[in-house]
Amino acid sequence: MNPRGGQRALARTLLERHGETFAAESGIRLANTPQPLYQTLVLAGLLSARIRASVAVAAARALFGAGLRTPRRMADATWQQRVDALGEGGYRRYDERTATQLGDGATLLLDRYGGDLRRMRDAADGDRGALRSALREVPGLGPAGCDIFLREVQGVWPELAPYLDAKAVQGAERLGLPGDSGKLARLVGADETAAFASGLVRAALDRSVAEEVREAAGA
Repeated sequence: MNPRGGQRALARTLLERHGETFAAESGIRLANTPQPLYQTLVLAGLLSARIRASVAVAAARALFGAGLRTPRRMADATWQQRVDALGEGGYRRYDERTATQLGDGATLLLDRYGGDLRRMRDAADGDRGALRSALREVPGLGPAGCDIFLREVQGVWPELAPYLDAKAVQGAERLGLPGDSGKLARLVGADETAAFASGLVRAALDRSVAEEVREAAGA
């Protein structure tokens, strides 16, 4: 097998075994509409903390299960309701601070964008840097959270694609794939980049994922 073929086999195996976006894992049916975009933003903030991804996903599911699926519902909820939902998902280490940030972030989105992240996207007018700057103004969303959000939504905001951030590249290098985002993106279909990025992140977070994929692909 030539080197390029081997890389494609690794990429395909990763997609098949670990190519579920974190949004999908959290029960979000991502589309370019206000509610799933907001839910993905909430998830990105949760994932960006120093906590296991599985706990962040569980916390997101608990928040959405409690009805806190839109900026209005999040802002109208009491601080204690947000704390309780986070605790139900096992997100206890950061629950009080995060509950405050979720409320403040929802209020900012309502006041500035009418609760619709598409308006933030429109204001950025295709400028990735401007979009990142706007996202950074959301309480609790630092550089890592911005990367997670943009990585997840690239399938519905195609001007961002391919979005393979440093964490995804770290996973690629662990798998023996190129450390260049452009070369990585060419290993999969354009509509698979978000799922591929999530698989790469899982390989970065868990060495056993990389070992399993390499073994299955015969690498």
